[in-house]
Amino acid sequence: MQYRNLGNTEVQVSVICLGTMTWGQQNTQDEAFEQMDYALTEGVNFFDTAELYSIPLKAETYGRTEAIIGEWIKTRRQRDKIVLATKIAGPGTDWIPHIRSGRTTFNRKHIQSALNASLQRLQTDYVDLYQLHWPERKTNFFGQLGYIPEDDRQQTSFVETLQALDEQVRAGKIRYIGLSNETPWGVMQFLQLAQQHNLPRVVSIQNPYNLLNRSYEIGLAEISWRETVGLLSYSPLGFGTLSGKYLDNRKPPGSRLDLFPQYTRYSNPNTICAIQRYTSLAKKHRLDPAQMSLAYVNSRPFLTSTIIGATTIEQLKSNINSIKLSLSVEVLEEIEKIHQDHPNPSP
Repeated sequence: MQYRNLGNTEVQVSVICLGTMTWGQQNTQDEAFEQMDYALTEGVNFFDTAELYSIPLKAETYGRTEAIIGEWIKTRRQRDKIVLATKIAGPGTDWIPHIRSGRTTFNRKHIQSALNASLQRLQTDYVDLYQLHWPERKTNFFGQLGYIPEDDRQQTSFVETLQALDEQVRAGKIRYIGLSNETPWGVMQFLQLAQQHNLPRVVSIQNPYNLLNRSYEIGLAEISWRETVGLLSYSPLGFGTLSGKYLDNRKPPGSRLDLFPQYTRYSNPNTICAIQRYTSLAKKHRLDPAQMSLAYVNSRPFLTSTIIGATTIEQLKSNINSIKLSLSVEVLEEIEKIHQDHPNPSP
């Protein structure tokens, strides 16, 4: 396994991070335990979750993933061996009414209550990384293109949010803070205000990044590099589509797109063309398409960690093994050629 510093801290996290959002619906607790046990033996010390999980969103499974991790922490007694990250959900009255009536704000009250509930489910007294799952304001995230200004004067100020997080850092419940689904402007605001007011500095940003969506490279990658706020890449396989298993209209039984066909972010015609070319490239060089895709993400200089998710232990083993793959100059050049023909088909 390889390790990188979490932002400007001395905490070393594995370049492969174990994603957990399927635990509690697609995966049972026993399967989740097997994944955590195996990942730890392979040197994966970074686990990422969220109060929102498991996916897809249901009131009856809200917080279930954290509860499963909490049971593992209780029974395995390996809390000191892992760097544990979780997130507070943002607002969403139309799609998460079961979480604080969908009216989450990043103020003192909501951060305190959400964090305490997460800690109780996780059966730990602190998290290493606490992240804002998506902005409180309306902006470009979750694939939305085109920025439309809106009146956001009622949103919690960034300073108030940082002060609320600082209170929890001082209480020993949070070690470091991070962002997720953020924009370049948002990241820089948090950094500048933290410096001006002597408040906690964000150490990471968790955004989508894969061969089908490299929009992070426009603006955010430079911020990651120059400001030492590394990317935690989620969806590095584009819902598993970059494995090639969904080509020719296939939907393997039990797979994510078989169980949840509403996830169409990586299913448009241009994306399918790109996937066909990437999988053909992998086969040409006798590479596993999924491992090639992950190896590309792992190699980016602005990346801290790649968050992998797997529904089977075989997938997990293959994904973790991507850390051993170094792509040749020829493969990297051919990837760039495909990207020029199909730039960011699934932003």
